[in-house]
Amino acid sequence: MKKINILKKNYDFDRIIQNNKPFKYKYLIAYMEKNTNDVYKFGISIGKKIGNAVNRNKLKRQIKSILDQKHYKNNFNCIIITGRGIKNVNYQELEKDLLEFIDKLNIMKEN
Repeated sequence: MKKINILKKNYDFDRIIQNNKPFKYKYLIAYMEKNTNDVYKFGISIGKKIGNAVNRNKLKRQIKSILDQKHYKNNFNCIIITGRGIKNVNYQELEKDLLEFIDKLNIMKEN
């Protein structure tokens, strides 16, 4: 995932979470916001209860690689928050669930 497509600032996370309604799917929660830029941005949040820093970073890398497989519409920001249930999920299940969730959010480009 390119740097231009990543949300990192704390005030961006706070603004998006406070002003938008959550979308829930299994152990994933997403907050969506329209923006005026010609790019899409994803932010990923993984809580400390998931595991130590090594496990959280591994999970974040896996989610980024799954998100990088598809092409998305522009003009949105999306924050993905993981729940505790993600600890018991392998990569194939995570990929399947995350792609289904992204499909339900209707942010992928049409072919």
